[in-house]
Amino acid sequence: MSSSTESKIATAKTIVSTIGSVAAAAMVARSVARDYLPPEFQDYLYFGIRNFINKLSRQLTMVLYEYDGFRENEIYKATELYLASRISPDVNRLKITKASNEKNITIAMEINESFEDTYNGVKFYWSLVSKKLPTREYHNYDDHGSSSRTDQRSLELTFHRKHKDLVLNDYFPFILNHAKIKKLEEKTVKLFTVDTNMAYSGRPSVWTSVSLDHPATFATLAMDSDVKEDVMKDLDRFVERREYYRKVGKAWKRGYLLYGPPGTGKSSLIAAMANYLNFDIYDLELTDIRSNSELRRLLVATANRSILVVEDIDCSMELHDRADVDAVKALVNLRRGPRGYRDEQRVTLSGFLNFIDGLWSSCGDERIIIFTTNRKDKLDPALLRPGRMDVHINMSYCTPCGFRLLASNYLGITEHDQFEQIEDLLGKVEITPAEVAEQLLKDTDPDIALGELIEFFDVKKKENEEAKAKAKAKEQEELAAKEREEKEQTKNKESVPQPIEIMTF
Repeated sequence: MSSSTESKIATAKTIVSTIGSVAAAAMVARSVARDYLPPEFQDYLYFGIRNFINKLSRQLTMVLYEYDGFRENEIYKATELYLASRISPDVNRLKITKASNEKNITIAMEINESFEDTYNGVKFYWSLVSKKLPTREYHNYDDHGSSSRTDQRSLELTFHRKHKDLVLNDYFPFILNHAKIKKLEEKTVKLFTVDTNMAYSGRPSVWTSVSLDHPATFATLAMDSDVKEDVMKDLDRFVERREYYRKVGKAWKRGYLLYGPPGTGKSSLIAAMANYLNFDIYDLELTDIRSNSELRRLLVATANRSILVVEDIDCSMELHDRADVDAVKALVNLRRGPRGYRDEQRVTLSGFLNFIDGLWSSCGDERIIIFTTNRKDKLDPALLRPGRMDVHINMSYCTPCGFRLLASNYLGITEHDQFEQIEDLLGKVEITPAEVAEQLLKDTDPDIALGELIEFFDVKKKENEEAKAKAKAKEQEELAAKEREEKEQTKNKESVPQPIEIMTF
């Protein structure tokens, strides 16, 4: 054995012996500290040693917790989506999930797994960590639900200290933007409704959701092509004007009023708009809302890029004007809240309008508000002014253009010998697109289906004439009753003794 080899072996023995001695001394010191030093001093000593070691290290670790208090951490959720699309085959364990109402399978890192990512030539090391904690209730503000958790999850990012600015200024913004695009690509449009069971139990009302599988699109919608084109152009212009709305100091929202008889396609148009924009729908039934404060809480909870729908606004409830507040208070029941305040059991017009275009309307971006009504003339003028309902769309009876589209959708034809006769009848008889569609559904043979539709026009014409006669008779009865009431009031007024005036000189 050469002297060089013997020297190396001796050096190695010395190093091992030194390490053993240091380890033994550390164990003794740890035992003495644990037995004789106060807990406060032990913590101070521990953190001091750890900080000293961290200063010698050239690595920096950033911790992204899943929840910030009771709110989800946006950067955590974004990173989770980002890593799911970047995970390499080297990862041994993956978490696979799929909700019953979702289309796609979700892939994510499993707990205690690590992953190496490269961005701009720099390597970053991610790991998913879970710590056991007492059971806590977490609320998901995106899905409007809650869940119980017994652990605290976090993503840990480790990298060289010199890349700290790169991470904060470039890497994280890149992850957030990637996650935003990914969510839009994989998003399933949802329909939200108010959970009335919560209100009956005395708890605050919340939104509950289901997937919106409505197949309506602008391509299949039985409307005049010019009207559809105008609506699509208006929607496109709205979603592209974020900076313009900020520039003019206006909340980024758009109001639509859909009015017309039942069966003219108002609900189908709303579904087509949601599918076109990939916006969620929040269906608000005003009769389920107990007070202005509850309405405000629900509207603030709606997400960005959404459509708020209030159907049949003319008959869903009676909205009172500002001047009627005192009368309302005399008519409605009052309740005392948990802290002693009193709250009206009704939504007032002033409160409702404040949420449409007041300060509360600015609590969110890229939102569309849609009102539907069968009788536009029955609405309070305060609801109709620009800024509240920016676009008024008349959902009319079926037109020749709408009929041809329905025939194409239901029967697969674009021309037929009976088209001219049907289009002529459409100009004479009021019939809704829903009624036309119902007739076309009865048979797949175009000759039979169109023949039955022509026969239905005769039935519909008689129904319309009877309905108009009844409406006219009802109007005459109401007018006669009003005249009788006025005469009775005049008679009663004349029978009241008049005060005697005494003149003195």
